[in-house]
Amino acid sequence: MLKIGLTGGIASGKSVVAERLKERGAVLVDADALAREVVEPGTEGLERIVSEFGEGMLDGDGRLDRARLGEAVFGNAERLAALNAIVHPLVRARAAAITAAAPGDAVVVQDIPLLVETGQGSSFHLVVVVDAPDDVRLERMLEHRGMTAEAARARMDAQATRAERLGAADAVLDNSGTVQHLLDQVDRLWDGRLVPFARNLAAGQRAPRNGGPFLEPHRQNWAQQAARIAARLAAAAPDLILAVDHIGSTSVPGLAAKDVIDLQVAVPDLGVAARIAPLLAAAGFPAVRGIESDTPKPNAPDPSEWLKRFHANADPCRAVNVHVRPAGSAGWRYALMFRDWLRNDPSALRLYEGHKADLAARFASSGTTRTYAEAKEPWFTDVAWPRMSAWAGATGWEPPSYAS
Repeated sequence: MLKIGLTGGIASGKSVVAERLKERGAVLVDADALAREVVEPGTEGLERIVSEFGEGMLDGDGRLDRARLGEAVFGNAERLAALNAIVHPLVRARAAAITAAAPGDAVVVQDIPLLVETGQGSSFHLVVVVDAPDDVRLERMLEHRGMTAEAARARMDAQATRAERLGAADAVLDNSGTVQHLLDQVDRLWDGRLVPFARNLAAGQRAPRNGGPFLEPHRQNWAQQAARIAARLAAAAPDLILAVDHIGSTSVPGLAAKDVIDLQVAVPDLGVAARIAPLLAAAGFPAVRGIESDTPKPNAPDPSEWLKRFHANADPCRAVNVHVRPAGSAGWRYALMFRDWLRNDPSALRLYEGHKADLAARFASSGTTRTYAEAKEPWFTDVAWPRMSAWAGATGWEPPSYAS
């Protein structure tokens, strides 16, 4: 199933989005509703709150007095942390149970106000953030919720900043305008991304990619996107994956590239690569083919040194290539050395960018990137390898220590 984390700051309009997604067919898991459910009379949650904060937190009917509890924790980081330590694990367990009961091809949306603050982004296939400028949200709280400016700002300050939420977002819904404008964005997200993503995930297939080798100027947010995706990959098999590194052209600042994120997953051996294949598929990165091989280079002509497994993203709106290689293998080492050579040698960057641009122009009308990629391959052996190996020797470059 496709798991979506939905979040947004107070007065951002997140509830409107959640309701629309439910109308379109999503299974909605409301964290706020669950937070109330897990502290109902007779629950473990209420018992633990009373034990921690005292009988004074109950009203005359033996139910939780939320206003009184709020007063007890507001502005007190230590007491708030104690409350969260009780409630958050119970909410997550209940949310997990609801998710597990959903159909295998469902889109499950978890509405979590503090998703960013609690670091849950890597638990989802996508994080969707409902966004509005701070001044717009403040005005809404004053006009529609009857809050004072001081109280409204205090609530906003208690949450992640707008920049932090946007940094965690795979998709952003702008709610600075009308409700209809917001709903239209939700519908486009549902039809154009979530439904095909869920379909690809259920079928265990990568998202189709169309078009030729179009290069675009380097985007600064490629690194941020790669970090989010890498965290999801690492979370898929934390005891088996040694590291996830951003490689390829999008990992090199200043280098024009196709809008495809390349990531290298380091594992102890190809046996582990096979074991994690279904875990990566469940995380949104199905295997494309079986065992593959990069082209052997002069430093390690043994073909077994270049074997890998290849995965790609099922998300139709974010192309990702995942190269699963044994740490310490020649292919693993080459990918990291090549990246670092381009990052640190401006002449190497210009040389490679010129080669890419020539081939992209030559194969622009091909309709795919296959011939472009195949035409690049000899350059990596004949041109890049002698230059980058000389650079590595001169600078003392070594691969990351996790290979040891």
